[in-house]
Amino acid sequence: MKMSANTADQDNNVPANKNVSLPVSRVRLIMKSSPDVSNINQDALFLTTRATELFVQFLAVSSFNNGAGKQSNTLAYSDLASTAEETDTFHFLTDILPKKILAGDYLKSLEQMQDDEADN
Repeated sequence: MKMSANTADQDNNVPANKNVSLPVSRVRLIMKSSPDVSNINQDALFLTTRATELFVQFLAVSSFNNGAGKQSNTLAYSDLASTAEETDTFHFLTDILPKKILAGDYLKSLEQMQDDEADN
């Protein structure tokens, strides 16, 4: 039996010629979690999935190129957090990808902020 390129994939109803790496069913679930979304067009689902893949790839490449792991050919969380903090394009991710700090350093920072507020 011969299948054409326009036949739909049984798992996610995305045409077979539109290969994506992210699970389309998970993207659909995330999209449907919005109260403003009632129906999701298959083309919109594919485009959202593909755009997400491209964004994640761009973030990873930018973080790798700007990160400290370039010598060892690795990408670490700290590279992602630094890129989010230092690059205007990714600055909106600073709440999602905060730089990791030690608990002791955080407590010192918190005490200093409280002292500053008490002085004012």
